[in-house]
Amino acid sequence: MRRGIRPLLPKRPRNAATEALASCRSAFLAVALFSALVNILMLTGSLYMLQVYDRVLPSRSLPTLVALSLIVAALYILLGLFDWLRQHILSRIGVELDRRLGGPVLGAILDGQVRGAQTGTQPSRDLDSIRSFLSGLGPTTLFDLPWIPLYGALCFILHPYLGWTLVGGAVILIILALLTEFMSRRPSADVARSAGERAALIEAARRNAEAVTALGMGARIGRLFERTNDRHVAANLKASDITSALGGVSKVVRFMLQSAMLGVGAWLVMQDQASSGVMIAASVLSSRALAPVELAIGSWRPFIGARQAWRRLHGALGEETAQPAIAPERPTQRLALDHVFVAPPGSPTPTVKEVGFTLQAGQGLAVIGPSASGKSSLARALVGVWPVLRGSLRLDGATLDQWPQEERGAIIGYMPQDVQLFAGTIAENIARFDPAMTEESVRGAAKAAGAYDLILGLPKGFETPIGEAGGILSGGQRQRIALARALYGDPFLVVLDEPNASLDADGDAALTSAIAGVRARGGIVIVIAHRPSALAGIDLVLILADGQVQAFGPKDEVLRKSLAARPGSAASAPSSKLVVAADARG
Repeated sequence: MRRGIRPLLPKRPRNAATEALASCRSAFLAVALFSALVNILMLTGSLYMLQVYDRVLPSRSLPTLVALSLIVAALYILLGLFDWLRQHILSRIGVELDRRLGGPVLGAILDGQVRGAQTGTQPSRDLDSIRSFLSGLGPTTLFDLPWIPLYGALCFILHPYLGWTLVGGAVILIILALLTEFMSRRPSADVARSAGERAALIEAARRNAEAVTALGMGARIGRLFERTNDRHVAANLKASDITSALGGVSKVVRFMLQSAMLGVGAWLVMQDQASSGVMIAASVLSSRALAPVELAIGSWRPFIGARQAWRRLHGALGEETAQPAIAPERPTQRLALDHVFVAPPGSPTPTVKEVGFTLQAGQGLAVIGPSASGKSSLARALVGVWPVLRGSLRLDGATLDQWPQEERGAIIGYMPQDVQLFAGTIAENIARFDPAMTEESVRGAAKAAGAYDLILGLPKGFETPIGEAGGILSGGQRQRIALARALYGDPFLVVLDEPNASLDADGDAALTSAIAGVRARGGIVIVIAHRPSALAGIDLVLILADGQVQAFGPKDEVLRKSLAARPGSAASAPSSKLVVAADARG
C-alpha cells in the first residue's frame, strides 16, 4: 500500500479513558522515581539513630555529631522536596485526565441520554472522584507499599530475629488490608449507587420545580428525598464503620509491633547480639515499613471508590467509534427510506415498522397520526438520534453514519418536541455555539424563522443572555429561537417535531414561511404535526398508526381519502402496508 494512502484509513476503535491514562504514563513513572527516592531517604532517621548510639555517644565526638546532623538536615530537605514533587505531579495527572476526558465524558452523558441509559451525570461524578483521589494521599501510599521489603531486608541485616518480628506484623497488617478490600467492596458500591439516586432525584425536582410547587408536591418530594438520603447515609455509615474499625485495629497492631521490635532489640542487647543503636534503628525501621499499610487501610474506601469510578467511566466511554476517513458530499437531491424499523434504544419492540418513502429536494412532508403512533420515533431516526433497527435511511444514497457527527449536524436541522435552549446569548443559541458563526448566518437564520423582529425587541437583541434553559423567554419565543437554530446554516434536511405547539397566529405564519423557504432553496422539510396550521406549507402527507404507514401521497388526496375512510364512511380504510414513493414536487 502506498504511504500516502495510509492516513486516509479509519483509525482503530479506542477507549478515551485508556488513551488518557496512557498519555500520563511518563508522569506516573516520574512519581514512581520520586517515590523510590523518598523511601530511600526515609532511612535517614534510622541510620542517624544507629550512628549516634554506636559512634557519637561512645566517642563523645561533637564534630561528628554536628557533621551527621547537617547531613541529615540536608537529606530531610531533599525528602520533603521529593515528596512534594510526587504529590504535585499526581495532582497534575488528575487535572490532565479531567482535561482530556471532559469532552468524552459529556459525549457519553449525551449518548446515554439518547440511548435511554439511566446513568445520568454519573460519568462526570466518576471523573471528579478520580481527580480527587489522585490529589489525596492514597496514590502516594500505593507507591510506597512496594518498598516494604526493603525495610524488612534491612531489619534482617540488623538481626534475623528483628526481621522475622517485622514479617509477623506485616502478615497481620496484610490480612487486615485484604479484609478491608473484601468487606468494603459492596458498601462502597452501595454508596455510589445511592449517591446517584439522590443526585437524580434532586435534578428531577429542580427541573420540575414549577409543577412541584403548583401541585403541592413539595412535602411529598421532600419525604421521597429523605428516604433516598437515608439510604445514602446508611450506606456511608456502613462503609465508614468498616474502614474505621479495621483502620483502628491496624494502628494498634503497628504500635504493638513497634514496641515488640524494641523489646526484641533490648533482649538482643542483653544477649550481646546487638548494640543499642541497632535496637533503636530497628524500631524506627519497623514503624516506617508498616506505615504505608496502615495508611492504605485507612484510605481503602476512597481507593475502592476511585477504582469503581474508573471501571464505570471506562465502560461508559466504551470504544470510540472510528470516524469515516472521507465523508460524502453535502446532499442535494433526495431522502429515501426503505422498509425502516425503529425501536427505542434498549427496547426490542419497534415503534416504527416497515416505513418507506422517497422525498426529492424541494418537497415538504407532514407526518400525522394519533398519539403513540411512532411519529417522534421516526423523527429521531431521520436526524440520526436513534439508529435504524432494520432497513435503510439514506441521503443521496449515503447512510447518516457515513458523515462525522459534526458534519452530519451541519446538513440536518432539528427542532425537537421538547425545546431546550442553553445558557448564553440568543446569537449563540441560534448558531448552535458554532465558534465560526458569522453575523450574516445568524441574521439569516433568524429571518428565515420569522424571529428577526422578535429578537430585536429583546433588551440586547441578539446579544441578550437568555439564562438557564432560556428561562427569560416565553414558550412561543423559545420555539421561534429553536426554529432559527434548526434553520442555521441552511441544512438540507429539516425535521420539525410539533413546531407550532406554543405559537400564536403570527408564529404559525412565520412557520409556514420558514417551511416555504426551505423548499424554495432546494431543501427537504418534514413536520410532525397535530395542529392543521402546520400543514399550510406542505405538499405531502404521511399518516402513521401503530408505527405503520396508513397513507402517503399528495396532501389534498391523502386527507380526502382519510376523511372518507372514517367509521361510517362508505370508503374502506387504507391498507396499513401502503408505501408510496413521492417523486413529483407539490
